[in-house]
Amino acid sequence: MPLLVAGGSEAWFGHHDQRARLNELLDAEARAAAAKIQDFLDGIRDQLAWTVQLPWTESVDERRRLDAARLLRQVPAIVSLTLLDARGRERLFVSRIGLNKIESGADHSKSPAFGGVHPGGAWYGPVTLHAGSEPFLTIAVAGPRRAVGAAVAEVNLKLIWDVISAIRVGRTGAAFVLDQPGRLVAHPDISLVLRADPGIIGPLQDLRARIIARNGQASSGRDIGGKTVLAAMAQISGIDWSVVVKQPMSEALAPIYAALWRTVALLIGGAGLAALLAYWLTQRMVQPIRILEHGVARIGAGQFDHRIDIATGDEFEHLAQRFNEMAGDLALSQERSERISRLKRFLAPQVAELIDRSGDDGVLDGRRLEVVVIFGDLRGFTAFSGRAEPETVMTVLSEYYDALDQVVIAHGATLTQFSGDGLMVLVNAPVPCPDPALRAIDMARDMQASVQTLLRERQALDHQLGFGLGLAMGPSTVGRIGSGSRLEYTATGPVVNIASRLCASAGDAEILVDQVAALAVNGRRPLVELGMRELKGFDQPVKVFAA
Repeated sequence: MPLLVAGGSEAWFGHHDQRARLNELLDAEARAAAAKIQDFLDGIRDQLAWTVQLPWTESVDERRRLDAARLLRQVPAIVSLTLLDARGRERLFVSRIGLNKIESGADHSKSPAFGGVHPGGAWYGPVTLHAGSEPFLTIAVAGPRRAVGAAVAEVNLKLIWDVISAIRVGRTGAAFVLDQPGRLVAHPDISLVLRADPGIIGPLQDLRARIIARNGQASSGRDIGGKTVLAAMAQISGIDWSVVVKQPMSEALAPIYAALWRTVALLIGGAGLAALLAYWLTQRMVQPIRILEHGVARIGAGQFDHRIDIATGDEFEHLAQRFNEMAGDLALSQERSERISRLKRFLAPQVAELIDRSGDDGVLDGRRLEVVVIFGDLRGFTAFSGRAEPETVMTVLSEYYDALDQVVIAHGATLTQFSGDGLMVLVNAPVPCPDPALRAIDMARDMQASVQTLLRERQALDHQLGFGLGLAMGPSTVGRIGSGSRLEYTATGPVVNIASRLCASAGDAEILVDQVAALAVNGRRPLVELGMRELKGFDQPVKVFAA
């Protein structure tokens, strides 16, 4: 396949490049030939212009005859020259093949040459054949003023044939010239010009039409012999002739064909070599693939301690090593997942992730810390659970705990336990946090708002449910308690008792805060002092604030 792609790419790009080079070459040859013919015609026009500079007198002076004779010597292509006055009367006629005439007075005023030329300009007539032997062209040049008259010359186009015959593109490429109506003006085969048979030169006209249809870009077509050729064209300004240069397509694209044959040979050889190599590789790969297949199946079944043993010294051995590494990583990942699952039973998920990343669960060991303890429970839940359907009770509890769990997680606190409709939350343990009292106040308000929203949505149950919170701050002993797989992270001490009693004393939608937490907030959140309250289990009244 790579050889096929490479060969096809080489052929395509080679064809494109070769076509571009041929276009440039043919276009350059056509422009060069057009420039030579243009110079030829411009030279004749300029020479004729010197003969029509002075106005006519009553008779032809000797100087005009000498100028005409000198012109025939300097421009061999001019066969005859006729000088006309302003009225189109012939005043002087000199020729290489006929008799010279002076003051013949022949009227040329109706001739296309005299009528088609304008003062200071030139006129080019159609190509004609003299005696069916050679192509001729009539050129008329007018003086700068009408009184000067005009000079009309018959020009032998053999020089153009010499220019066209000298053009060779490759071995067999050639050029030809067509005039505006499609008449063949010049061709390496002069017989085609002399015969002037439209049926024969039709393919050449079609070739020019193809180039014109492509806005002058090189185009392909068929020549007189029926061969497919690539041709380019250049225009000769002023006379509206087209110089077309062509080269047979088979010759032009011969390098591409050679490259294609080389590619085919390489493809055949490469295919044979690839078949032998594929057979050898297949025999060598079967056993390692079977070992890999068996090992991957065992790892996929959860046997992460299995290792694939391949010692071939190649990619199979590297692949086996990667599978073994993957199995080890999966074992570690499974162990980590189980560890996080155990931690998440009593820690916020982000705290569990932090402990797992650090690899140190020593923060869960027993220690003395200043913490904020929050207790909360539903008011009227006992009565509600007694009269409501069990499914309804469980649904309310599930939504209640989901709402509180989201708030606790958002504030990075630790939900230590659920107890019926109550819960206990720790802030600043086991992972310390800045300004725990302020965070606890904000979390308690969010908890209260979330539960109150839930209770309002459940008003259709005709319940008398409410939600109260108690919050206290102080030193506490925190750590893991329990045995085996039944572990909890909790706190003990007076601060826990105060928070629990404040929760029991709180009414619906109330958050009661002890004095330590209120002082730690230091006015950054609005708190209302409620005065001293008697709390069960405490000898002295406790100052209470409402958040």
